[in-house]
Formats: sequence, structure tokens, C-alpha cells
Amino acid sequence: MEPSCGFTTYSITVTYCIWGFTSSGTSGQQKLIVLVISGNFSVGFGMQHTVVIFLLAFSSVTQALDNGLMRTPPMGWLAWERYRCDIDCDNDPKNCISEVLFRDMADRLAEDGWRELGYVYINIDDCWASKKRDAQGRLQADPKRFPGGIAKLARYVHDRGLKLGIYGDLGTYTCAGYPGTTLDKIEIDAQTFADWEVDMLKLDGCYSNSSDQEQGYPRMSKALNATGRPIGFSCSWPAYQGGLPPKINYTLLGEICNLWRNYGDIEDSWDSILSIVDWFTENQDVLQPAAGPGRWNDPDMLVIGDFGLSMEQSRSQMALWAIMAAPLFMSNDLRTLSSGAQAILQNKAVISINQDPLGIQGKRLRKESSGIEVFMRPLSNNASALVFFSRRTDMPYRYPTSLKALNYAPGSYNVYDVFMQKPMPTLKDTTGFVVSINPSGVVMWYVAPAEWQERPKFFQANRKSDPFIV
Repeated sequence: MEPSCGFTTYSITVTYCIWGFTSSGTSGQQKLIVLVISGNFSVGFGMQHTVVIFLLAFSSVTQALDNGLMRTPPMGWLAWERYRCDIDCDNDPKNCISEVLFRDMADRLAEDGWRELGYVYINIDDCWASKKRDAQGRLQADPKRFPGGIAKLARYVHDRGLKLGIYGDLGTYTCAGYPGTTLDKIEIDAQTFADWEVDMLKLDGCYSNSSDQEQGYPRMSKALNATGRPIGFSCSWPAYQGGLPPKINYTLLGEICNLWRNYGDIEDSWDSILSIVDWFTENQDVLQPAAGPGRWNDPDMLVIGDFGLSMEQSRSQMALWAIMAAPLFMSNDLRTLSSGAQAILQNKAVISINQDPLGIQGKRLRKESSGIEVFMRPLSNNASALVFFSRRTDMPYRYPTSLKALNYAPGSYNVYDVFMQKPMPTLKDTTGFVVSINPSGVVMWYVAPAEWQERPKFFQANRKSDPFIV
């Protein structure tokens, strides 16, 4: 956020400003301080003054974890939903949790166009470790399934221009029963991950209590930073404490974590998607302000390309996750992914919306009795994204509205249909239109003021547009 300093007050023309933040203790809030320097000005008494300095304190803003990472939502691939804790490498060698699986997925991200779109993380989840620590008390990978160790796998991933994430648990055991990171092991485990050149840590909360979590998550954040290696930090703390204040302090989370799981695990089903969307929208007034560059709410993995979603539902998950400024971690088999699923996951317009540098999480604007919901996310350059979402199961629904009805300012707007991948006619805010939305599907638009000339690369303005249904 940069304050505007080109203003005139009491005949004083401000020409230059310096801005920054100052801490206010441990409250998680900072004051935005602006040093404003003016040039010559006249006060009406025949006197010329050369320099005037103002010190302005603006409203408080939430501090983010100071590791410089994940300024946009992280993207990549995560093993858990698709592969769970399959450790039967004798009978299922291609799909078990092993270095073979993670090398395969790294190859796919590097060779099939994913990396260039921003999908750069290859994330190990539970069940990677040996059941015992080594003689020095350090975690170690299962020697049969990861014979080269995590450090060698990290080098393989890095050689392909990717990053490696790993899983731990702030408890006596991980959720699947492998060694956990108790409070006395936090520093040694943080250093072990750094020594292995890991780029991200997800710290779960099984077999821990609220006191462990209150001490452990901030302590792990500090320990990771102390290693000197940039390691993105994903916390599961909120999911174990109900996800809402007063048990969860999102200001504090923004200081110690880059992202956090708020809610239960996703399943490969449409009902699971709906339950997550419902929880996030019902609590959006609490969750939306918590998100921003370097600090993200995480509604869990993308299950597009698995077995539980139709193509319409897959587009819906992708669109709604983009509106929520959610991390985009696929959990699927990239080796056998269908062309339809790949097209959804590689849609450049949806990714551009998700990765918007403002980092403002969107909100639901409308919940209609017809089963239609409308979501909006503010974007850079006064643009925005709209999602018209149908919860209906019967037939396509024709939803009438206007941009004015959706709180848009007076003016004309260019519209790009994200999944049709083409521009629509210019719309005035007062122009009525009808959107036809398929059952359990979405229509997603990128909307920008018509006078704005710098359009995104995906916005092919020279292509023929289709008329709206009016």
C-alpha cells in the first residue's frame, strides 16, 4: 500500500514523500508513517518558504511474516489428498509415498508447462519419515522409500527450477503416527529442514494441545527464520482451534505464518467443496481482512483431475479458490491428468486473478433464493473479478442483474469471460444483462474500466466479442 502524496492543502503543494512502518509492540499492528516534504509555496503575505515537513500517521495495517516469501498465493502440487499414506511400494511402486513419486511430479511440473504458470512447489505430506529419529535426534526419511534422502530429492527438484515442501507435526506424532516435532525438537527440526534445503514447511497439529500450539507455532516460525534459509511456513493452528476468534488471533498468525489451514481436510467430492465454501463465506468478515501478501487463508487442495468432480464443478473450485486468494496446490496424478482438467488448472486468466499482487481476498456479494451466488474480488488497476456461481442441480439458470446492482461505480467496463476465453461487449454500469449458469457451475468475468488501456495478456481485445443476453 502506497499513500498518495500529490495533494494540495492550505496552498501548500506537496511534491515528495517518504513512507514506512513503525512497530507498536506485540499487538501485530503497525502505524504507516509518512514524511512529506514540500517545495516553495506562498501563504499570501508576500513570504516565500522553501521546505515544509509533515509527519502523518495513517490507519493501522496488519504486519506479515517478515521472510519476504509468498507475496502472492503459493502454487504447486501436494501429495496428500490423492495419495494419502500409501507406503506399499512393493505392490504399488508408482503411487506410494516415495522419492519416485515426487521425482515424477517434479518432472511433470517442469516439462508440461506448469512451472511457467507459477506451479513451482512439490510438497511432501505425511508418511515420508522413518519411525525413529537418528542417533543425533534428527528426523530422517524412510530409508527404503527415500534411499537418497530428502537433501538429494531437494537437489533434484531445484535442478528443475522448482521448490520442495515438507511436512511436520507439532505433537508427539504426526497424524499418521510418524515422529512429531515436540517443543524440545523445534530448533533441531528447523535446522534439519534448512540443511536439507527445503523451501516450505507445513506444520500440522495432531497429538498436540492448545498450549503446545500457542507456544510451538510462533517458536517454529522464529526457528525457521533463525536458520537463514527462506522457508515458507504453513500453520495448521486455526484448524485445530475452530478457525475463529477469540481462540484464533489472525493478527498474530499473519506475523508468524505465510499461510494457514482454517478448516478441515478437503475430500474428493462436491459436498466437501460446498462445505468449505460455505464456511469461508459465512465467516468472510473475519477471514477476509486476515489475508494479504505473505499471509493467506488456505481452504486446502485443488482436487481437480481426480474422481469426485465434474468438469463444471472443477471450474467452480478453480474460480472460487481464485476469488478467495487461496493457495493453489493440486493433489492429483499429473502423469495421467485429462486434457479438460489440465485446461482448467492452466487457465492463464484464472491464475492471473489468483496471483493479483494486491492480495485482497474476495467476498460473496449476493446469495439468492434461486440458488445463485455472486462473488467479487478487487484487483490491481481498479479491475475486479466476478463469479456467478450456481448451487442448482436441475438445469442452467438465467440470472438477471447489472454492474450497478453489484455495487460498481458509474461508468463503462470491459469484460472478459475467463473460461470462454474471450472478451464480451463493453458494459455500462446501468446496462441490464442475463448470465446463463450451468448446474453446479460458474461464469467468471474479469472486469476493468473501459478507459484503462493496459490490459492483461490474456485479454484479447481484438477478438470478436459475443453479445450479452439482455
